[in-house]
Amino acid sequence: MRSSILAGIAAGTLLAAATAAPAFAVEDGKADLAVLHGIPDLTVDVYVDGALTLDDFAPGDLAGPLSLDPGTYSVAITASDAADDSAPVLGPIDLPLEEGMSYTAVAHLTEAGEATATLFTNDISETASGEGRLTVRHTAAAPAVDVWANGEVAFENLANPDEVMADLPVATYEAAVSLTGETEPVIGPADVPVEEGMNTIVYAWGSAEDGNLAVAVQSVATHTSMPDEVAAGTQGLAADNGSVPVGVIVVGAAALAAAGLATRAVLARR
Repeated sequence: MRSSILAGIAAGTLLAAATAAPAFAVEDGKADLAVLHGIPDLTVDVYVDGALTLDDFAPGDLAGPLSLDPGTYSVAITASDAADDSAPVLGPIDLPLEEGMSYTAVAHLTEAGEATATLFTNDISETASGEGRLTVRHTAAAPAVDVWANGEVAFENLANPDEVMADLPVATYEAAVSLTGETEPVIGPADVPVEEGMNTIVYAWGSAEDGNLAVAVQSVATHTSMPDEVAAGTQGLAADNGSVPVGVIVVGAAALAAAGLATRAVLARR
């Protein structure tokens, strides 16, 4: 089980900014895990169960999804080129993975700018014919926002930590983001394509104060004949070294991408 996660991440391929690479449905008897590095200006090494798994993992890198045996994995994040995981900058963090579920673990900032990590559960339940799913997560140090769709406020006062998800008819939507209560967009407007049978997951990461906000995009295939009880959600992960656990804050997905906020994505396949 441990060797599979090492081999899977080592096979990662560097992709362009905001590229949403689709993942297949979770393999029977397995769990899927992707890992996103959303802490600016900090290249790190990632250790899984004491073994170096991701070397020189850069901000914006997205590794996975990896098909893993169900169980709990201990993850520690260290400074780049650390000798071992004895002095982590974040962690060790336990990631409990259940059979048949899809997850994304994100190292990111709280709204106050403190380093933390969150394990997200990706909703891969069936979508209706002609519909796709959009999930928007904010893992950045940023204030509350309103998310607009086709000229109307779709979600109000979304603050850290929040997440929003909706199943929408396949189409292209005009999306924008403004500060709560304001009408002038701070991001967008931009076109957001919703694809059939896919959960498009967008993460805002970085720091508004430091001017390094960026976007990462992940695309996960939904099941075609699966009951809807696989719910989306988050599990805050507090590091043993005292960092503050946090979830996510929602922002407009493709609006961020269209605003030209660059990201790099490393997607590993088994």
